[in-house]
Amino acid sequence: MACLIAFGAQANACTNFLLKAADGTPVYARTMEYSFELQPDVVVVPRNYEYVGTGPGNKPGIRWKSRYAVVGVMSGGQPVLADGMNEKGLAGGNLYFPGFAGYTDPAKADPAKSIASWEFLTWVLTNFATVAEVKAALNNVSIVDIKAPVLDMALPFHFPLHDATGASIVIEPIGGQFKVYDNPLGVLTNSPTFDWHLNNVRNYVKISPVDADPMKIAGQTFEPFGQGSGLLGIPGDPTPPSRFIRALGYVASAKQLPDGPQTIKLAEHILNNFDIPVGSISTAPKGGQLEYTQWSSIADLRAKRYYIKSYQDQTLRVVDLAHFDLDGKTLSISPFKPNNAPPALNFSKS
Repeated sequence: MACLIAFGAQANACTNFLLKAADGTPVYARTMEYSFELQPDVVVVPRNYEYVGTGPGNKPGIRWKSRYAVVGVMSGGQPVLADGMNEKGLAGGNLYFPGFAGYTDPAKADPAKSIASWEFLTWVLTNFATVAEVKAALNNVSIVDIKAPVLDMALPFHFPLHDATGASIVIEPIGGQFKVYDNPLGVLTNSPTFDWHLNNVRNYVKISPVDADPMKIAGQTFEPFGQGSGLLGIPGDPTPPSRFIRALGYVASAKQLPDGPQTIKLAEHILNNFDIPVGSISTAPKGGQLEYTQWSSIADLRAKRYYIKSYQDQTLRVVDLAHFDLDGKTLSISPFKPNNAPPALNFSKS
């Protein structure tokens, strides 16, 4: 569990979005950033797997069995997910939300409804089929303000969720209450709050994928340099507000493709714009932690296929839930180890 918690605590620059194919297939995608090497595992959790949440005083909290099988990313050998998709096509992730997340006071919490922030996504994905079901069930659970082992801090998260109908919501725990936003944009990054990000879009209403027209001043014509002049001014830095606008720009302007498989590749190309290379972000001038994109995931919410690639290995790997016994009695775990040797091209003689 300690590795999982450290993994969450260092994830400061995540980017999340949803694309829709012309046939209606929703495709979910996200990056995961943190600042030290931590090898994740990909896990398939079967139906009826028993979970016990963490309650006040680190005593047992809410108990449940997984209603739906789930595929996702875990760490530390525990099937507690940082990101994932279930067999009904509900998908989502933990996104870091520092300075704004606020959980229930343990002294006021009902232990039977209590859960830790790092367990909330797992509770959602193993129990519900749609974002509407999640919204209707939030009174049955409470994220408790408890410190994670080793780190001595509560992990601040908010949660983007998307389902197979193409609906999206954002859940933000603030002041001990859940604030739930419908998210027709399908985009989320980190702090500040989702409503702040929506207001910030108003600063970029002139951004366009269409090249700007030439401008005439005092009888002289000034033409833009090259292509892409309509996007002049779109923010390129890695802060959460800038990534939100950039992700929205790509998602809103991307050419809609016919189906899920083609949209998977489109999502991958968009995700590549949010890769953070080692060394470009440091927490201090000397000796700071170097945050970078450790892995990226994509999910076809109709076909129930979950894809992942790592910083060291950019080959997109797939997990197809149709190939698993979803009523199995054990976890299926694949250590996500990169293959640093690129596959060779095959040549034919003519």
